[in-house]
Amino acid sequence: MSNSPFRKDKDEIKELLQEFDKLKAGHAHGFIDEEGFQNLTNHFCDQEDFRQALEAAEYATDQFPYSASLMLDKADVLLSLKRYQEALYVLEQAELLDSTDSNLFILKTDAYLALDRQNEAAMVLEAAIQQFEGEERIALLFELADVYDDYEDFEKVFDCLRLILEQDPLNEEALYKICFWTDFTGRNEESIRLHKDIIEEHPFSELAWFNLGAAYQGIKLYEKAIDAYQYSVAIDEKFDYAYRNMGDAFIRLRKYKDAIEVLNRVLELTHPEAIIHEAIGFCQDKLENYAQARFQYKKASHLNPEDSQLSFKIAQTYMNEEAWVQAIKYLEAALKIHSRQPEYHLAMGKCLMELNRPEEAIGYLGQVVRLRPKNSKGWAELLKCIYGAGMFEEGLEYSHMAYEQTGCKPLFHYFIAAFLFAMGKSKEALLALETGLFKSPRLLNQFLKIDPSIMQHTQVVELIARSKKSRR
Repeated sequence: MSNSPFRKDKDEIKELLQEFDKLKAGHAHGFIDEEGFQNLTNHFCDQEDFRQALEAAEYATDQFPYSASLMLDKADVLLSLKRYQEALYVLEQAELLDSTDSNLFILKTDAYLALDRQNEAAMVLEAAIQQFEGEERIALLFELADVYDDYEDFEKVFDCLRLILEQDPLNEEALYKICFWTDFTGRNEESIRLHKDIIEEHPFSELAWFNLGAAYQGIKLYEKAIDAYQYSVAIDEKFDYAYRNMGDAFIRLRKYKDAIEVLNRVLELTHPEAIIHEAIGFCQDKLENYAQARFQYKKASHLNPEDSQLSFKIAQTYMNEEAWVQAIKYLEAALKIHSRQPEYHLAMGKCLMELNRPEEAIGYLGQVVRLRPKNSKGWAELLKCIYGAGMFEEGLEYSHMAYEQTGCKPLFHYFIAAFLFAMGKSKEALLALETGLFKSPRLLNQFLKIDPSIMQHTQVVELIARSKKSRR
C-alpha cells in the first residue's frame, strides 16, 4: 500500500511543503530544486490558493533566475490572479531566456486577450506558428482559431482549421469544428476539396465522410450528401449525426419513407428527442398517414410540452381528417401557450366555421386581422365567415377595410362584388367584379368559391365571357 503512486506523490508534496516552510522561515538548510518548485506551484494552483502559488513561484525565480520554465509558471499564476501586465513582463523576460517553449506564446495570448488586445494576441501566434512544427504548431493553430473567433474574423477561423487538417488529417477536434465553420462561413466548395483529399488518403475516416456530406448538403447537392453519409455510417454504424443529416437530406428530396427509416435509426441509437419525433411526424404527415403523424407529434409534445407548434401540428392532422372537435382541443392547448399566434386563431376560425359556429369563428378570425392587418389570407377567411353568416353589410364594410389595409389587393374587389350581389345591388356589384377581372383575372375562381350561385346571374356570366374574350 505504501508503494502506491498516490501515496508517494502525497508524501513528496508533504516534504516540499515542509522545505518551503523552512525557506520562508529563513533556515539555511531549506532547499527545493527546480522540479520541486514546479510541483509546489502546481499543488497550490490545484488547491486554488493562488496567493501561496505566487509566493512559491517568486521564491523559485529568485533561486533559479535563469529558468524560463519557472518564469512561465509564475506568469501563469499571475494570469490566474488577473495581474495581466505583470504576467506580460515576466513572459518577456522568459522569452529572452528561451523562446522554444510554445506555452510561452499561449500564455502571452491569454494575457493579451484578457487585456482586450486581440490584434496583438493574433500577431504573437501568427509569428509563433512559423517557428514550430508538429503537435506544438497544431496547438498554436487551435489557439489562433480561438483568437480569430473572439474578434469575429470567422474566415480565418476556417483557415486555421484547414491548416491543422492539412498537417493532421485525422485530428478529431479539427474535423468536428470545421464542419460547423464550413456551414457558418458558407465555404462548402473548399470543404469538399479538403475532405476529398483526406478521404483519398484515409478512406475509413467516418468524420471526413460526414463533413463531405455536410458540405454537399450546404450547396443543396442532397443526393451526393446522402452518398457521403452512407459511407460514414458504413464505417461507424452508430454515427447518429450522420443518420440525422441523412434524414434531413431525404426530406429535402421529398423521399419521406427513406427519411423515416433513417430517423428511426437515430431513435434507436440515442435517447428520445422531440426534434426527431417531430421530423418523423412531418414525413408521415406528407405521406397522409395522419394517425401516425399525430402519434409522433404527441411523443414530441410529451418531450417538449412548451412548444405550441406541436399542439398546432396535432390539430392540423385532425383537421385533415375533418375531426374538427378534436382539432379544437389541441388548438386551445396551442393558444394557451402562445395566445398571439395568428395561424392558431386562423385554424380555430376554420374549425368553428365547419362546425357551423360562425359567431365564435368571427371572433378568432377577427383576432387574426388584428395581429396581422396587412395579411390578405386572414382577411379573406374572415370575410368568407361573415358571408356565410349572412352579415352582408358588415362584410361590405370589412371588404373595403381589407382592401385598404392590405395595400389594395385586387382579391377584395371580388369580395366587394360578392357582398353587393348578396345585398341586391347588382349594378355596383358588376362594376366591382369588372374591376377585379381587369386587375387580376386569375382570382376569378376564388370569387366563385365565395358563393357559386353567383353564376346564376346572366350579367355575371356575360361579363366573365367578355373579359376572357378581351384577353385573347
